[in-house]
Amino acid sequence: MISKLLIANRGEIALRVLKTARRLGIRTVAVFSEADRNAPHVRQADEAFLTGPAPAAESYLRGDAILDVAERAGADAIHPGYGFLSENAGFARACEKRGITFVGPTAETIEVMGSKSRAKDLMEKAGVPLAPGYQGEEQSAEVFEREARRIGYPVLLKAAAGGGGKGMRIVREERALRGELESAQREAKSAFGDDRFLVEKFLKTPRHVEVQVFGDGRGNIVHLFERDCSVQRRYQKVIEEAPAPDLPANVRTRLLEAGVEAARAVSYRGAGTVEFLYDGKDSVYFMEMNTRLQVEHPVTEGVTGIDLVEWQLRIASGEDLPLTQDEIACEGHSVEARLYAEDPAKGYMPSTGRLDTLRLPRGRGIRIDAGVAEGDTVTPFYDPMIAKVIAKAETREAALARLADALARTRVRGVTTNADFLRRIVTHEDFVAGAVSTAFLDEAGEAVTRGRAPEPPVLALAAIWRTAQAGGGFRLNLPAAAHARFEGPDGPLAVTMDEVAAGRWEGAVGGEALTLEAVETDGKGASALIGGRRLALRFDEAPGGLAFGSGRDARGELAYHDPLTAAGDGGADAAGLLSPMPATVTGVLVDVGAEVEADTPLLTIEAMKMEHVVKAPGAGTVRELPFAEGDSVAEGVLLVGFDAAE
Repeated sequence: MISKLLIANRGEIALRVLKTARRLGIRTVAVFSEADRNAPHVRQADEAFLTGPAPAAESYLRGDAILDVAERAGADAIHPGYGFLSENAGFARACEKRGITFVGPTAETIEVMGSKSRAKDLMEKAGVPLAPGYQGEEQSAEVFEREARRIGYPVLLKAAAGGGGKGMRIVREERALRGELESAQREAKSAFGDDRFLVEKFLKTPRHVEVQVFGDGRGNIVHLFERDCSVQRRYQKVIEEAPAPDLPANVRTRLLEAGVEAARAVSYRGAGTVEFLYDGKDSVYFMEMNTRLQVEHPVTEGVTGIDLVEWQLRIASGEDLPLTQDEIACEGHSVEARLYAEDPAKGYMPSTGRLDTLRLPRGRGIRIDAGVAEGDTVTPFYDPMIAKVIAKAETREAALARLADALARTRVRGVTTNADFLRRIVTHEDFVAGAVSTAFLDEAGEAVTRGRAPEPPVLALAAIWRTAQAGGGFRLNLPAAAHARFEGPDGPLAVTMDEVAAGRWEGAVGGEALTLEAVETDGKGASALIGGRRLALRFDEAPGGLAFGSGRDARGELAYHDPLTAAGDGGADAAGLLSPMPATVTGVLVDVGAEVEADTPLLTIEAMKMEHVVKAPGAGTVRELPFAEGDSVAEGVLLVGFDAAE
């Protein structure tokens, strides 16, 4: 068995590997960047070493520095987690040369399966079903245009070395292909150091299903059943579950067999995931193989009772597969939600800042895999995941209810999170019915990204509570007053309430008259009678607004109206052209003096591992371009000088 393990990662996956290593009696070594000096994984490991500055390219992606640390610390194995160096064939090969065990497949397997084009060629030979596409060496725009015409629009551009949705673009018509290809190539070059692409037929409403496989490197392969990861934003998974709901028995059999055959084709060693698209009828199509542990592995652990990290460590130590296929069972249902510091209502814009409050749910059937603690800071340097919230129950219905309850009990202050967004997904009638595809979020729209507009009494109580907490609202010789402007689905909602008698408030919300009786407030919330019905709400300050709730399964957020953002959205000023956070300019798409229409892409920036497109807030002229491709920009700086048309 491995005696000392270096974990070449950070956050929740580093803590996850630490937990199993500690249980197995394996000593652990952590690596960290300047930004992670006090991170939980650093505090919990037996030893920890600095590898460089905050940017991942200068710390967590420095394979040479990590190998030097492994030798200094006397580590005999390295677990790469996921992301960073986990699918880097060169790093796996360098480990082997230095006599250090790489916890994962061979460098050759990573290399062939890491190239989507080579992987598809291999899968075709192995009889694994493929979608129509092109994965050739010719990479000119003309070749992609020709192949896309042959396949038929819409098509999907995919980075040959990609993963996590980066470098992926849907192209619906030929005139858009060149521009999308150039943008995707920039993103892929930045993320993977490789701008080669393939193109395949885009299936409009498929489901994303995947098979967890394990191999011993000697030809013995087992599967640990399948997961459904169809709910995605920007091709990144949001909700994952096991087993896949409403999957016909014959399709499940074919899917699992195809996953095993894909792994057998490369004599796979360790944990891997074979990803497929399911057309909702009878066919599954190979997408790619991820030659590492997946973010969503806890749902497989939930239904099989198997510690996947333990299996990884045992196989890396040269042991046989711990169980045969007949000994692996799937029981119950498990669902995972990824809790991110981001704002779904604003295009999933990442949120940075100090976690002033972090209260994650506990209870029967709930598992939390977190990478941060209260008081830690979400920085712009890494993926903004806070935690994974996983629920397990005997049935899917019970697991979803348990997860919804857990999300309603989640409390985070200091950054904006997607907790309410996640809860709206897992309680959405289509999701509960299992009727989802990769288009789910697009089809559900603002019902999940923003939620339904709160009722006027909620807004009125929020304004009164906020005023009471501020100790304000009192005017000389006049009754108490509470005023606020909240964001609504169709624009700002103005709240004006006056206390006309003790506990009686009258006023209007969005122009609608309203009266509240017997109003009471304290530091935790407010209550009132509306038409004889008692409404009691708790309130918490949240970034840019208030969080509110009434019991465990009723929760939402209210955003204060931001006139600067509204002005930018309407083209009245350049508020929409400020950098939302520290970032790198990845592309300048226009010239000074260009006359553009509203929503014309002006430049692209990369922040927190995602590319964001800065668009014209309205018709106008580009006056100034202060930055060039490759420049670093600070939060709040003007990215484009822009004169709005009169």
